[in-house]
Amino acid sequence: MPRGPRLDAPGVLHHVMARGIGGVLVFPTDPDREDFLRRLASQAAASRLQIIAWALLPNHLHLLLRTGLRPLSSVMRRVLTGYAGAFNRRHKRHGHLFENRFKSIVVEEEAYLLELTRYIHLNSLRAGLVPNLAALDRYPWCGHSALLGRVPRSWQAVDEVLGQFAATSWQARRRYRGFVAEGARQGRRPELQGGGLRRSAGGWESLNRLRRGREGWAFDERVLGSGPFVEHVLREMEPRVHPGAGARGERCLPTLITRMATVFGVGAAEIIHGSRRRPVAHARAAVSAVAVTGLGLAASRVAEALGVTGMVVLRGVDRGLQYLRESHLDPHQLAKAILKKAPSGSGVGNPKM
Repeated sequence: MPRGPRLDAPGVLHHVMARGIGGVLVFPTDPDREDFLRRLASQAAASRLQIIAWALLPNHLHLLLRTGLRPLSSVMRRVLTGYAGAFNRRHKRHGHLFENRFKSIVVEEEAYLLELTRYIHLNSLRAGLVPNLAALDRYPWCGHSALLGRVPRSWQAVDEVLGQFAATSWQARRRYRGFVAEGARQGRRPELQGGGLRRSAGGWESLNRLRRGREGWAFDERVLGSGPFVEHVLREMEPRVHPGAGARGERCLPTLITRMATVFGVGAAEIIHGSRRRPVAHARAAVSAVAVTGLGLAASRVAEALGVTGMVVLRGVDRGLQYLRESHLDPHQLAKAILKKAPSGSGVGNPKM
C-alpha cells in the first residue's frame, strides 16, 4: 500500500532515511561523504534546519532533523538531488542514485529524541563499520563523535542532545556516552521504525486486530509515538479531505485539470499527454496535490487520468502543494469549490480539448 502524503510543519522532528537504488553504494569514499555533509550543513544554515543525529552508511543514510523555515521535502530535495548529480559526475555514472522518495517519520520528541539519537549513531557499529564503541567515539561519519567533542561539526545541534543529560559539557558527555554504551547491548530496535499505537496497545501481535477496529488510524507508518500523539499529528498535519469527496471527486478530475491548466498557463491536453515542459510538470503536480489531498482520490486513479504512474503522482503531491502555495492557492479550498460544481452521473472522461 503506498504511503500517504508526507506529514510536516515547522519545528517538527523527523527521522529521515534514504537508500541507494538497487543497493548501490551511495557513500563509497570519504570525499563523497564530505560532499554530502557540506550540502546538509548548507541547508542547516539557509533554512534553520536542526541536525540532531545522523549516520552515513555505505548504501543508505539516517538523519534526525527538526524542520525550520523550509519544508522537509524542499530541504531533502536540494540535498539529495544536488548530491546525486555531483556523485554521478565524480563517478562517471548515469541515472537515479536513491530509491524512490526518501522515508520520513514524524517523531514524538519527549519519548524518542534520545532513543533515536542513540539508535541512529549505533548504526555504524551494528553495520560493522567500526569494531567497537571506542572506535565509534572517533568515527567521523556519524554524529556520535561530534557529541563527544572528538570531531567538530559546527552545524550539528550538539547542545540539543547534551542538554538533556547535564548542565556542564563534560558531565553531559560522560552520561551520554554511558547511555550509548547501554544501547549497544540492546541490538536492533524495530519498534523505532514508526507505527504509533502498536507500541502502546499490545505490541506487534496486536496489529491486525486493532487495525480492523476503530483505532486503526493509529497504525500510521509516518508517525513514531504514543496513541494520543499519533492522533494529534494526524489531526493537525494530515491534509484535510473534504467530506463527500469519493466518487464525486473522480467526476471532478476533468474540471480540476482544466483549472490547473489555466493557473499555470498551459493546455489541458499537455497535462494528460505527457509533456515534460516545466510549467506542464508543475500543473500536473498541482493536479496530483489537489486530487489526493483535497478530493481524496487514490494515486492510482489520478495516475490513470493523467497518463502517468502512481509513483509519479505520489512524488508530485509535495511539489504540487509547494507550487500552489507559491501561487497563493489553497488546495483544500480549490477542492471544495470544484466539488460544489461536480457534474452528475458516474462518468469521468477527459477534459474537452
